[in-house]
Parts: sequence; structure tokens; C-alpha cells
Amino acid sequence: MSSFTDPLTVTQISAGTWRVEREFSYDVGEEGSGNTITILKGFETDFASVPWPASMLIPKSGLYNQSAVLHDFLYSILGEVKTPYNNIKRTRAQCDSIFKESMKILGVNWFKRGTIFNAVRIGGWIPWNVHAQKMRLKNNVV
Repeated sequence: MSSFTDPLTVTQISAGTWRVEREFSYDVGEEGSGNTITILKGFETDFASVPWPASMLIPKSGLYNQSAVLHDFLYSILGEVKTPYNNIKRTRAQCDSIFKESMKILGVNWFKRGTIFNAVRIGGWIPWNVHAQKMRLKNNVV
């Protein structure tokens, strides 16, 4: 079974933004798999990016907070995790599946987990493409 290595520790830095105060990792697939994603201290998140109407069913914050930070991180790097041993480039669908897997690990019930997962599958292309555009601009590729 996959796992988070440490608990989530954050500080609120603005109305909707939080900063990770302690590095943590997530082992994809199963603990010790070697397929590890590390979220560094200083990473900024908004937890779950839930549109206003849906926030009545799914709040921006909940049992899934650590999964939301992991997912935000994966989107911010467009799924490309670099390690000393190799680089792993994941698709958006793979990043979303890791999000779903990690919510299960945290004990998010199947209904809420499925609802959140389906929402990111439907609307996640928007932030994914925003990050892709930022990366292209950063690298002077248009």
C-alpha cells in the first residue's frame, strides 16, 4: 500500500494560499516502491481548487488536504518528477490517478473520493494548460 512519509505541515500566507513548512513525500503504488514524489518545503497551494457552487458538496479543505497538495505539486511540474536516478514524466491522467490513490490512503470515503476525482478529470485540463503555458513562457517557447 502506498503512503505519505510525513504529516502535512502548512502556514496560511494569504486568504486562499498556504505554504508547506515541512518537506514530505508520497510513495506511489506501495510504500518503498522507489516511485516517490517529494513536495519541498516552501511549495504553495490552495488545497482543493473547488468552484463556488461545488464547494457546498466538497469543501476546499478536508481529510484530503495532503492529497490536494500532492496533486497541486504534480500539476505545477506537469507531472515531471526528477530524481538523482531518473526522470519520470506523468500524464495529467496519471497525476489525477495518484491523487485518487492518495485520497484512499488518507481514508477519504469512496463517494467523496470519486466525486473529487471526476471533478479533476473534467476540469483539471484548465490548470494543467495554465501551468504548461507558464512553462513555455519561462523557457521562451511559444
